[in-house]
Amino acid sequence: MKKRTLGFLTLTAVGFTAFAQTTEPVIMTINGKPVYKSEFENVYKKNSGKEVNKEQKSVKEYVDLFSTFKMKVFEAEANGLDTNSSFKTELAGYRKQLAAPYLTDKNVNDALLQEAYDRMKTEIKASHILIRVAEDALPKDTIEAYTRLMIIRDALTGKNPTPAKLTEYENLLKKSAGLTKSSTHQDSVNYNSKLSAVRGITSALSSGGDKFAAVAKKTSEDPSAAENGGDLGYFTSLQMVYPFETAAFKTNVGDITMPVRTRFGYHILKVNDKRPSQGEILTAHIMVKFSKDMGEKDKANLKTKIDEIYTKLKAGEKFEDLARQFSDDKPSAEKGGQLQWFGSSRMPIEFEKAAFALENNGDYSAPFTTTYGWHIVKRLDKKGLASFADMKGDLKQRIGKDSRTQAGKTSLIEKIKKENNFKENAVAKKEFLKVIDSTVFQGRWEAKKAEKLGKKELFSLFNKEKAAVIIFTQADFAKYIETHQTARPKTDFSMFLNQSYKEFVDETLINYEDGNLESKYPEFRNLLKEYRDGILLFDLTDQKVWSKAVKDTAGLKAFYEQNKNNYLWDERADVTMYKCANDKVAKEVRGMLKKNKSEKEITETINKTSQLNVSVENITYLKGENKDVDANWKQGVVATDIKDTKENKVTVLVVNKVMGKTPKTIAEAKGMITADYQNYLEKEWLAYLKNKYTVKVNEDVLNTVK
Repeated sequence: MKKRTLGFLTLTAVGFTAFAQTTEPVIMTINGKPVYKSEFENVYKKNSGKEVNKEQKSVKEYVDLFSTFKMKVFEAEANGLDTNSSFKTELAGYRKQLAAPYLTDKNVNDALLQEAYDRMKTEIKASHILIRVAEDALPKDTIEAYTRLMIIRDALTGKNPTPAKLTEYENLLKKSAGLTKSSTHQDSVNYNSKLSAVRGITSALSSGGDKFAAVAKKTSEDPSAAENGGDLGYFTSLQMVYPFETAAFKTNVGDITMPVRTRFGYHILKVNDKRPSQGEILTAHIMVKFSKDMGEKDKANLKTKIDEIYTKLKAGEKFEDLARQFSDDKPSAEKGGQLQWFGSSRMPIEFEKAAFALENNGDYSAPFTTTYGWHIVKRLDKKGLASFADMKGDLKQRIGKDSRTQAGKTSLIEKIKKENNFKENAVAKKEFLKVIDSTVFQGRWEAKKAEKLGKKELFSLFNKEKAAVIIFTQADFAKYIETHQTARPKTDFSMFLNQSYKEFVDETLINYEDGNLESKYPEFRNLLKEYRDGILLFDLTDQKVWSKAVKDTAGLKAFYEQNKNNYLWDERADVTMYKCANDKVAKEVRGMLKKNKSEKEITETINKTSQLNVSVENITYLKGENKDVDANWKQGVVATDIKDTKENKVTVLVVNKVMGKTPKTIAEAKGMITADYQNYLEKEWLAYLKNKYTVKVNEDVLNTVK
């Protein structure tokens, strides 16, 4: 077995050539370079399938197309286009997108999609109590928060805190708070607030009414609890953080959960109700908006206004017209009051209740209030939960932004460990406590501080394909810390070490998997190679044909001179149209034309009394574009006036000149000439390539392609 050490920063994606299957059948050679059957077969099947081209080309017909494609790719490589930084950047960006689905556990992700959809069929009404604790909090702070919440939960489930329990908690709180003579006034306030909350639970429970709400108002660190008693209303999947959502869906109505950790801290939830999804509703509304600091008189006026609108509505006036006239919600008023589709927890609870209470499309509510003002809501349409197939794309996007997406990555990391015989040295990791100091919290720690530890193995992987052990050392970890550190609040060194080590291992394993995608997944390798070759082909064609045709003005001009008879104008007539207000004006125009008066003289004279008497248009028409011009295809003033019933005018038509077929100028036919010049350049380029590259096809291998 070969053993080798790889530095962390040198672990990169393996190039294409590393995976060339030298034993694979060669279907052709181009200037001696082998082209393998798998590449030809893959591209052939993809581009000749029925879904791509109904007239499927035969394998032998496709050989010419494919060999030409490969010639262009080899020519691009010969020109060094594959070494350009822009090419490398574009390919790396595409590879990152293509690799993303491989760097997570697909089975876990599919399960998450189905779970999210299944949960959307149910809506949960719950209340919660939050005790805030930072994600990177010290153990003493985490224990204090958890213990405080457990005392609260026990009290809500009938186990009031004993004096001994309160004393135990107070000792924990003192340890967590660490109050000294130098502590601030706010530190003392926070300490007393936490202790008071726990000591006051018994009195909160005896206050009558909803016990959970009373305790939430007393103890919860969610600011909204003071008003709503922790009531979150109804919610469903993807509306709460994942651990919170999961706890809610796994808890029976009336039960209180054990503490649940989220990024906000610890929660306990009481599930108050579960119901089938209400679906979504489309509504319109008329709103009379509340203003800040309004007095009783203002409130009475607003109530009178909404009642007057409601009276008009009941009298038969259209809801949409009243919304446009009177609603203070201007964006929706312009659309007759129409709002977006919404479901549970998307609107103020009063609005949601009023809307979903409407039984039929077209029904409207009596006036009601929210914190925003008075409303009348009309139901336009309602729909249930869409099918999984219809929602899958949206769910995938939303889950991708949600914390639950980490489950797929976590599962993959465990698979990588198992597949590659992951082994670690806990002692070597612990030795880092000797070299980590406070500079790491300032973002100034240097890897050289770990040099005295040596380069002991931290963990290793076994690469089965290469029968080699890959080792990651203390030096690799030190370099990782140095390059990933940021200024942060000071915390416990052991916590910092454990967190950094986990991130180092996770990132290393994901990078390792990423570097092996080409060898592990042929479809990934083939697709990435297609894209690579496609970029090279595009860049070279742009250089040799497309951009050249645009930039090579001398070549374009020479091409035009040789082929200008291909760009001819059809017969044309240059005409002047005098559009007159009536027959009398038309007669005046004709009289002045007989006297050879100019266009300017005619308009200035006739429009003295009104600028609307006559207007003039000078136009060149191709034959067939204007029936009146076609009917008078000769130079001179047309003898008969033309009546325009559309514009209610009389037109005097003058054919100034009739022109035969003549070549267009470069400016007049630039698009067509450029396109033809591109075709000409491409033919020349292909002739050059076919002269430069020799293709030899292995017929025996070709005949095996199906």
